[in-house]
Amino acid sequence: MTVAVHVGPEPVSALIDAVRRAGGQIVPLERAEAIVYYGNDDPGEVRSMIHEGIRWVQLPHAGVERWADAGVITDHPVFTAAAGSYGTAVAEHALALMLTAARGLHRHARATRWGPNTSRELAGSTVAIVGCGGIGRALIRMLEPFGCPVVAVTDRSDVPGAARVVPRARYREALPEADYVVVAAPATPDTRGMIGAREFALMRESAWLVNVARGGLVVTGDLVEALRAGRIGGAALDVTDPEPLPDGHPLWGVENVLITPHCANPRPAYWRGLAERVTANVRRFCAGAPLEGVVSPSQGF
Repeated sequence: MTVAVHVGPEPVSALIDAVRRAGGQIVPLERAEAIVYYGNDDPGEVRSMIHEGIRWVQLPHAGVERWADAGVITDHPVFTAAAGSYGTAVAEHALALMLTAARGLHRHARATRWGPNTSRELAGSTVAIVGCGGIGRALIRMLEPFGCPVVAVTDRSDVPGAARVVPRARYREALPEADYVVVAAPATPDTRGMIGAREFALMRESAWLVNVARGGLVVTGDLVEALRAGRIGGAALDVTDPEPLPDGHPLWGVENVLITPHCANPRPAYWRGLAERVTANVRRFCAGAPLEGVVSPSQGF
């Protein structure tokens, strides 16, 4: 097969090697059957690259809401995302956030004098994972040694390691029993703002919200109010809305909030995961096999 690799602001030698490793041939865009895209994430740029001969487009991220919102995603050519490629790295970050919250490290590490021991155990805590794709499934495996009962929110009928599965449409049912609510769902019109005042009212007063998905899935104003009022125990956020979180934003001043700058997927893990997905899909494309991470135009993920 012939593939055009779009060169963006970072070196893409890893992607070129990934294509060649799978038996693909790098050619100019006009001769290509497929596009492996890495650029400035401009939907218009991707749209302008597609011609009659293009049958498949590989996008670089797990979340493709930018392209979906712009109407770029189609059935022909087929679009694939990197969904699942970064699951282990992001799940590791989610686990680190939960451990930090449980042990109170966000307070103890900032302290300038000896204080009381306010830490607790993560072991045995009930964890609700809203969205059980690659991140959620990886997190379930990581939680096994801690003996944490997991409530998986997904439309999959069987989730290995989960104590209970709740359909996406009934996700609120998972909130009252959880010590930690981990948001790992894709950003779509249906999921935006899915965690707000109504949902915080259902959570335990000691429960922590952990968001490693997209900031827009949580209503930020409602989160600030819930934290200030003590309706939930705290929030650990790798993503925010707005993002980057501006200087002086109320979330910066809340003691029981832990914020990391959208760093759950380290750059080495990002490039490794993307290259692995490209190699696998080039091989599948050549063999006429189903591609991994196909994006549904109707669902947006």
